[in-house]
Amino acid sequence: MIHENAPASVDESRTAANSRPTSWEQRLRRFGYVQRPRTSVRDHLVVPFPEPEPRVWRLLGLPPAAAGRLVHWSEWGGPLLVALLAGLPRFWRLGSPRAVVFDETYYAKDAWSLLRLGYECDWPDRKISDPQILADPQVISLSETGAFVAHPPTGKWVIALGEWMFGLDPFGWRFMTAVLGTLAVLMLCRTGRRLFRSTLLGCLAGALMALDGLHLVMSRTALLDLVVMVFVLAAFGCLLIDRDHARARLAAALPADEDGRVRPDGPTGDRAGTGVRPWRLAAGVFLGLAASTKWNGLYCLAFFVLLTLLWDVGARRVAGAYRPYRAVLRKDLGWSVLSLVPVALLTYLATWTGWFLSDDGYGRHWADGRGGTWSWIPAPLRSLWHYEYGVYRFNVGLHTPHPYESNPWSWLVLGRPVLFHYESPKPGTDGCHTTTDCSQTILALGTPLLWWSACCALVYLLYRWALRRDWRSGAILCAVGAGYLPWFLYQDRTIFSFYAVVFVPYLCLAVTMTLGALLGPPGVTGRRRTYGAVAAGVLVLLIAWNFIYFFPVYTGQTIPYPDWRARMWLDTWV
Repeated sequence: MIHENAPASVDESRTAANSRPTSWEQRLRRFGYVQRPRTSVRDHLVVPFPEPEPRVWRLLGLPPAAAGRLVHWSEWGGPLLVALLAGLPRFWRLGSPRAVVFDETYYAKDAWSLLRLGYECDWPDRKISDPQILADPQVISLSETGAFVAHPPTGKWVIALGEWMFGLDPFGWRFMTAVLGTLAVLMLCRTGRRLFRSTLLGCLAGALMALDGLHLVMSRTALLDLVVMVFVLAAFGCLLIDRDHARARLAAALPADEDGRVRPDGPTGDRAGTGVRPWRLAAGVFLGLAASTKWNGLYCLAFFVLLTLLWDVGARRVAGAYRPYRAVLRKDLGWSVLSLVPVALLTYLATWTGWFLSDDGYGRHWADGRGGTWSWIPAPLRSLWHYEYGVYRFNVGLHTPHPYESNPWSWLVLGRPVLFHYESPKPGTDGCHTTTDCSQTILALGTPLLWWSACCALVYLLYRWALRRDWRSGAILCAVGAGYLPWFLYQDRTIFSFYAVVFVPYLCLAVTMTLGALLGPPGVTGRRRTYGAVAAGVLVLLIAWNFIYFFPVYTGQTIPYPDWRARMWLDTWV
């Protein structure tokens, strides 16, 4: 005889048992654990964005309709506001100091020659040409003889756009890096929002990058590494969008049960296609632009190809594929590689158009009239290959000692930042209002508390990825590795810590994900949320204070020498 309150079937009995929390779950709830609700395969493939909560705005007195519209607008309004605030320090007195800062002596001039001739040309000795460019009246000693340069042209074309608008002066050659640095903050806000499914966390990631000193310095200096960072970040964002779209198509191909809930299906998971993937093509274009700015962009291409393939494997596994790796090899590998590698290569070649169209570019006619095994390849392409081979030998063989070179092992802990500019104004000159000498410094130093927090956050992400299989942690770690790990292959080469700006966005994402964990998952108790919010808020405020404290040495302000010395926390920073 069946009791009247007993489940009607074995399946219902199992469902009821599964719905009841276990004793361990009950204990873990004291620490903020919340049992994950059961969702359909569609929601596993594409996690939906949560419905925005206008409760805070209602508490401030806004009517429900206005509060709802404001929350909806915050999806773009929040990132735009963060980007606007980030742009203020990046454009503030951008032309100061009126000097050629660090390697601007190469890139600003190469950009001007690209603008005028379409290729990089020879300049007189920089000790002679730099004062002439800054003089009034200005003297520009531009020749038409092609020069051997160590980096491809895209980043210099970007700098040239600012010089085209404002001329060959410090504001002109720094303008586009300031624009891109500000735009990168907006991009990171939107990327973080898609990655974490939270506008708040996305804006927090962008705000952290806005508060990073290295990112600020590179946004105010006409160097190439920030340009690489922007293109790589754009590619990363495109791949995230492509991931969502491809998984949505895969979910649409899966069958549904009687209740309309999508269920896994082996044949569909093995055979379903994901259609045209324009966002992956766009990522290929951006990665080609990154590689055509500096060659370390090629490593990002390799890492991201592997990352997207692993994402495809995960999607097909969730869809129920019997052999997800074989399914990816059959259905996704070819299109993934074709969407990224050939597109990046064609983009790279397209950036050399000015050199191809010239007659005086360095090595432009090297292959003309030369025979040999490869004579069937067009001469301009062989000439470019010969030129690039020489560039490769130069870059890997660069061992010239420099007082601010550093080993990549020290980058994350800010062991040896690079001094871009230093002046020691005398009392009564250049804003020095003390009785002792002053200092005017531009130091390429990340905000210390942010970077040291990122070191701890990366350890947490390793745990999340290795033991919890959190794909977001894996994506962030992959992007950090793409920008960081390749430099360990060149530890004997002359390299600098400011190359790390390429992976600064992902350090900010790592810290943001850790702060999100402090806040707790949805559904935690109010006390747990309050404690987490206080801890996260205190850390963010300390990072903001740290950024403000070091701001004078990021922007070349004149401060008393003791104040400058007080900011040199480590002896290796001097």
